[in-house]
Amino acid sequence: MAELRNCPKCDAIFNFNGLRDVCPKCHKEEEELFEEVYRFLRKRENRAASIERITEVTGASAGLLHKWVRKRRLHPAQFPGLGYPCDNCGSLIVQGKICRSCTENIQSDLKQHESNMEFRKAVSDQNKKTYLSSRDR
Repeated sequence: MAELRNCPKCDAIFNFNGLRDVCPKCHKEEEELFEEVYRFLRKRENRAASIERITEVTGASAGLLHKWVRKRRLHPAQFPGLGYPCDNCGSLIVQGKICRSCTENIQSDLKQHESNMEFRKAVSDQNKKTYLSSRDR
């Protein structure tokens, strides 16, 4: 079932059905921009253009370019200057949500945390004192 939402671009009310995150008018404008960007990138001399260059020439925002790369409408394999920012550090990536260095940092932090937890458990086990009473009544 569709729900009513406000368009994040123009604040118009539209029926959100899960496919588009903007109203039909803004979607049409985005599609026209996409076609312009794609025409620009199809030229051999522009295939390796950076996001800044594409933004400068076509007028499409960097956020919109990142959105198209995330949704796989523009493929970094065909256009090596494209990508989207890592959710953690902001460096450009072409797949996933975080870059390799952030992934490695998180994994090393997790290993450090696990070893700290094991050490604390070992210390806790050593410090446990068991009281055994053997009273004969």
